[in-house]
Order: sequence, then C-alpha cells, then structure tokens
Amino acid sequence: MQKIELEIVALSHSVTQSNSYAVILGEVNGVRRLPIVIGGFEAQAIAVALENMHPSRPLTHDLMKNFMTAFDIKLQEVYICDLQEGIFYSKLVCYTANDTIEIDSRTSDALALAVRFGCPIYVHAPILDQAGLANETGEKIAAPIANKPAATSATNLSSLSVQELNNLLAEVLEQEDYIRAIDIRDEINKRNA
Repeated sequence: MQKIELEIVALSHSVTQSNSYAVILGEVNGVRRLPIVIGGFEAQAIAVALENMHPSRPLTHDLMKNFMTAFDIKLQEVYICDLQEGIFYSKLVCYTANDTIEIDSRTSDALALAVRFGCPIYVHAPILDQAGLANETGEKIAAPIANKPAATSATNLSSLSVQELNNLLAEVLEQEDYIRAIDIRDEINKRNA
C-alpha cells in the first residue's frame, strides 16, 4: 500500500470538540491536510518538542525517547495505518542492530515521539484520500509551523509589562503549562525585538 509523507503544520484548539486540540498534518510535496483531534496532554507534548522547550522534568514522551535511546532502539518512522469510526490508528517502526518491529500506538503519542526523534510521518494513501482536506489556498505547504492556540487565560498579554510577562512565564512553567508558556514567550520576544 502506498504511503504518503506528512509533516506537522499546525497545532490549535479543536473547533469540533471542547477541551481538545487538533494537530494538522500537511502532505509533503502536496496540498492536502489531515486534521487529527488529540488530547491536551499530547498537544502539550507535541508543542514542547516543536518549540524546543526543555521542561525541568521529562514528560512521558521524553521518558520514552530516553528509554529507547538507552537501549539503542531507533524510531525509524511513524505511519498512520488505519481509520475506523473516526479514530486514527498508527504504528511505530522501530529498529535495533538485530531486528525491526512495528508497535501499535495512539496517533497522538506516535506524533509526539516522531517530533522528538525527528523521524518521518507517513499515512496510507486511502486514509488521506478519505479524511484529508485540500489546503484552502491550493498552495503547497512548505516548512512546518506551529500555530499556537489562543491564550487560555482571560489575561490580555499585550496589556502586561515585560516584567509581569516574565513573572507570568515563570508561574506557568512551574505549573508545566507549556502551551500557555509559548504564547507568553512569543509576546516577550515581540517586545524585545
């Protein structure tokens, strides 16, 4: 079965399900997108890796990567292999010096690991045909970008001073709210530019 390579192009709040996020995968060298609804923890894990943030304690996906690396297991690729009743199913293709194995995985977890390992993400062509959407502009999607969700607090970041933003950033990092931290960090960087 033909596999098509994808890349993460956006991460945002889901418009279809409350308390959920959507990761948008874009077809490499193509115009289609594949939206996948994921949970908040997995969205945070993907956002942390996309933004090269280093939490004070490893997240679950960091732990998994560290475990695999310690035992010389490489993540070769992730592929989305099935779609049943709106649920995507994925496999991790792992290899060692002696063996290559496929491991079942939730798609959100597979994507969080793919970002950490820098490995390619694939989808079987019929799944993209069934669930993919054409890019509204009709243009090819170039490099991955992270569209961050809107601020989750009522606090308007633009009304805060740089010192207040730094204090708020320290507070949300301590709470391990990395998605909110990205918004605050971007506002600080915008002011310092």
